[in-house]
Amino acid sequence: MPPNCVAPNCVKATANGVYPAVFNNVLVDGSFGVTAKIVLDQYTPWAWRINSIEVPNSSQRGVNSNSDQMVTSFPSKSEVGLNLSLDGKHVTFMGYYAPVDAVDVSNSNTPGVIDSTNPVPAAYYRVVADLDQTGNFHFTATNAYSGNNGRAAILVPNPDGWTHSDDRRGHGRNNPSSNLIYASGNAGNGSNPQPNGILLGAGAQILTEATTPLVAQNPGLPTPVGSFNITQLGDKADKLGKDDNFRGLTVSNNVVYFTKGSGGNGVNTVYFVDASGTDSNGQPLACPKGVGVPNPNAGLPTTALQLQGSNGLPNDMCVLSGFNTTIAKNTTDVFPFGLWFANPTTLYVADEGNGSNKFDSTQGPNGTYTDAAKQTKAGLQKWVFDKTKNAWVLAYVLQQGLDLGAPYAVSGYPTGNNAATNLPWAPATDGLRNLTGRVNRDGTVTIWAVTSTVSGGGDQGADPNRFVTITDNLAAQTLPAGESFQTISSAGFAEAYRGVSFTPGTGADR
Repeated sequence: MPPNCVAPNCVKATANGVYPAVFNNVLVDGSFGVTAKIVLDQYTPWAWRINSIEVPNSSQRGVNSNSDQMVTSFPSKSEVGLNLSLDGKHVTFMGYYAPVDAVDVSNSNTPGVIDSTNPVPAAYYRVVADLDQTGNFHFTATNAYSGNNGRAAILVPNPDGWTHSDDRRGHGRNNPSSNLIYASGNAGNGSNPQPNGILLGAGAQILTEATTPLVAQNPGLPTPVGSFNITQLGDKADKLGKDDNFRGLTVSNNVVYFTKGSGGNGVNTVYFVDASGTDSNGQPLACPKGVGVPNPNAGLPTTALQLQGSNGLPNDMCVLSGFNTTIAKNTTDVFPFGLWFANPTTLYVADEGNGSNKFDSTQGPNGTYTDAAKQTKAGLQKWVFDKTKNAWVLAYVLQQGLDLGAPYAVSGYPTGNNAATNLPWAPATDGLRNLTGRVNRDGTVTIWAVTSTVSGGGDQGADPNRFVTITDNLAAQTLPAGESFQTISSAGFAEAYRGVSFTPGTGADR
């Protein structure tokens, strides 16, 4: 491995294809993963499961190599974030134009951006899937995120005005060639310095939705919409492009927000794209020193950035004022993931947790993942905007009911320890990943989220996790008594939950 590798980048597999032991192969092949189909489960807001929609994939009858299709990399925990379009009529997410059961796809190159130092020689397009309110899928290929993965996407229907057409993509819907897509992800799996295509294809991207089948698409070089560099904060530059290792994504009040919560470079925090322009030093007007709040009159960004030679991309992103500004290598408790604005002054942020699987078999009835259990910021963070400080302030963290660090059983899953790690197979909740929410008429908000995990599995991203919900008093500034997460559903054997969104066209988010 990886498939078709060239020495010295080849390693011998240590486990066969049996789940979940197959993911022990990541211990010898850092790029290891296996592609899997994506299934969208529909629930009522009261947790009744309605049905499931399978994204077209190669395991289905009639789907061949020329068919529209998309998969995810099963253990890649940051993938398949779901987002409603700004008009609520589409849900979008990202994956790969690849067959089911392909190996090491998540670290492959893209066909238009080849990094010769990437140990994975294969090449697959990253793809944005758009499921509209009529139940039709539409796919857009991109050369972005070569060497790594696309994580989330959100569609902006025809930002320059509405034009309607009757075509193969749905009667009366807006012209898809005018639809913009914002996307988040990471790029690069090779040596430093990285090729220009990797720098162009990292982090925050802007795409035009395609109108043709995947097999007929020929995307050009990636089109970045935002970039941040830690030198904006006065820190010494690190690996170019890795400061833009984004995962969470949302749009609120015509501002595009991203989160970074993983990797050893950059700053783990909440960012926004500043579309108001730059000062005489080439720095964003909203944050000449790297930290600021959005200009309410700036509008959405609609054009791509251009490389500036060896300096990489121009800086047009800011750390949202009040959030972390310490570089990742010097922090141990900052891992933001999904984010949702309840209103302009209340922001909920999911924190994934530290990922530590340190285990003590003497604590609790089934032992405890001790580092996970003692976290104070993992879970659901509530931030409120302080107008006097012109900054966001952490009000409190909701954790009750998540049972951080407590192992749980999964039917059919191995028991005891994983021989490859000498730690328990049983997963435990470590925090939260993607989320969405709704403001209720009684002054509360209800939030739905998927959990992150720790375990002794070879790749914790492959752990069965949970789909949870909680209701919070929107006006509360201190942690209310009695608020607790409830589990809606637990992933079963060979399953994992990734994103959560309202169904397009239902208006349930309003």
